[in-house]
Amino acid sequence: MLIIGCGDIGRRIARIAQRKGESVSALVRTTQSRTELQKLGIHVIQADLDDEIEALDVEDVRVVYLAPPPRTGTHESRMKHLLNAITGSPEAFLYLSTTGVYGDCKGEWVNESRPAAPVADRARRRLHAEQQLVNAATRKGWRYVIMRVAGIYGAQRLPLQRIKERQPVLRAEQAPFTNRIHEDDLAEITLGLLENGGSGEIYNVTDGHPGTMSDYFTTVARYAGLPQPPEIDMRQAEIEMSAGMMSYLRESRRISSRKMVDLLGAKLRYATLEDGLKAIFGRRPE
Repeated sequence: MLIIGCGDIGRRIARIAQRKGESVSALVRTTQSRTELQKLGIHVIQADLDDEIEALDVEDVRVVYLAPPPRTGTHESRMKHLLNAITGSPEAFLYLSTTGVYGDCKGEWVNESRPAAPVADRARRRLHAEQQLVNAATRKGWRYVIMRVAGIYGAQRLPLQRIKERQPVLRAEQAPFTNRIHEDDLAEITLGLLENGGSGEIYNVTDGHPGTMSDYFTTVARYAGLPQPPEIDMRQAEIEMSAGMMSYLRESRRISSRKMVDLLGAKLRYATLEDGLKAIFGRRPE
C-alpha cells in the first residue's frame, strides 16, 4: 500500500494494514513526518506535490490518496502532479474526497446519484481532483474508488477551544444539517472500500445520522462539561462569524450512507455522535 499524504487518518489506516501483514509506504512533504512514519515501520518517500515530482512506480500497488488540496483556487494541482509522476498500473486507486461537492441541498437527503454542485472553492478543488482521477483511470484502465467523506471527528478534532471561548452558534431552527464520521470508523471503511468497492464507484462515508451544526457544538459542550454556547440568529452571524464558518452555515444536506452500508455490511464502532463522544470522554453526561 502507498498512502499519499499520511497524516493522522493515514497512520490509522497504516496501522490496520500492518496488523494484517501488509507492507505500507507513504509519500509525505515534511522531514518531521518522514521521521515519525519511519519509526512506525513505514517506508517513506519525501516529495512536495506542489511541484512536479520524480517518477513513482505503482505497479500492483494499492494507492490511497489522502493529501489535502491546495489552500486556494478551484483547481487541484497536487493530484495533477501525482498522476503525471505515476508509472505502472496500481492494483487500485482510492481518493478521499468530500461530501462538500454536493453543495447546498436545502436539507434534502443526498445519495451518490445526486449531481455534484460545489459552492465553496474548497469543494471545487476536491471535485477537480475527482475529475482528474476519473479521466486518468478511465484512460489507463485502472480500478479506482472515490469516497465522499463527511466531517471527521475524534478526540483531537473537537471544537473545545471554540466552545470555551463562548463563540456563538446559530439558533436551532436556523441551523443547517451537517454530517460526520468518527476517525476510527473512517480508517476501517477506507480499507473496506479499497478492497471491495466497485471500480469507478462513488461512496458516501458518514455515520448516517445527520444533525444540525448547532446540535454538534451543544452536544460536544454537554459531554465536555462546558457551558452551552450562546445562540444568535443568521443576521447576527453574518456580522460576527468568520467567512469560513459562514460558508459552512450556508450549506445544508443530509447524507445517505446506504450504498456504503449495503456493500460493506458496515457496523460502525460509533454509529452516532453520542456513541463517539461517550468513548472519547469515558461517560455520558448527567
